[in-house]
Amino acid sequence: MIPAAQPAADHSVLLAAYDVSLGYHGVTVVRGVSLQVRPGEAVGVAGESGSGKSTLARALAGDLAPMHGSVLVNGRVWPKVRRSDPERRSVQMIFQDPYSALNPRMTARQALSETLHVVRGLSRRDAADEAGGMLTRVGLSGAAIDARPGRLSGGQRQRVVIARAIACEPDVLIADEPTSSLDVSIQAQILDLLIDLRTERGLALVLVTHDLAVLGHMTDTCLVMQAGRVVEEGPTEQILAHPQHSYTRALVGAHLGVSAAGSGPPPAQNEHGEA
Repeated sequence: MIPAAQPAADHSVLLAAYDVSLGYHGVTVVRGVSLQVRPGEAVGVAGESGSGKSTLARALAGDLAPMHGSVLVNGRVWPKVRRSDPERRSVQMIFQDPYSALNPRMTARQALSETLHVVRGLSRRDAADEAGGMLTRVGLSGAAIDARPGRLSGGQRQRVVIARAIACEPDVLIADEPTSSLDVSIQAQILDLLIDLRTERGLALVLVTHDLAVLGHMTDTCLVMQAGRVVEEGPTEQILAHPQHSYTRALVGAHLGVSAAGSGPPPAQNEHGEA
């Protein structure tokens, strides 16, 4: 990694990227991106598929080292943070596909209990008890708590993944298209859950999305990415109301076109498709 010049330490910043470029097998897909996330703040990263936003999310979560620049958590460079360090727990990621993020052989309670036992040092018995309470809090109940991922709906699996992230007691949640694999009728439930957990725990959020309605509903500030670069950034409300870059205007225009073509939101349903 080539470190980039960094400003003086700002202890109000939980997570920061400075002039970060990222790629795979020598091919650069993110170029010169910088952002800062402060306590309780919700930052959106928007763009079409292939814009580099999910790659940026991986770097912010510490799963991908920059080719150039630095990602810092609580002032420490990610590659210098060990698995046992508190900084590793302080940033947690929620993935697009909850099924691939779960062990298919472990029940929801077992998956969460393992996290509570390993990360927080709870006894096996205490971890199992707390896991049940946490799963209930995120909307899982009854037989679903002791079911394996294959027996759960997409929305239920995403609730398990969210509970596991929260179990680490993070300061920042990174949500990479957290509702993209879910039915429209379930998406709002998961987003409302994230809003409630943010409020309860004072969490900061980095939300990666192509959905401008979600961006406007969930975030305070945002970056708009095109072909790996940030083309516009600022307060979300301002960007959506008065986009300056042609790409952002096209995204907003496409979103307004889709909204106008729709006939209104679908009727509320539960995760089994019942109205």
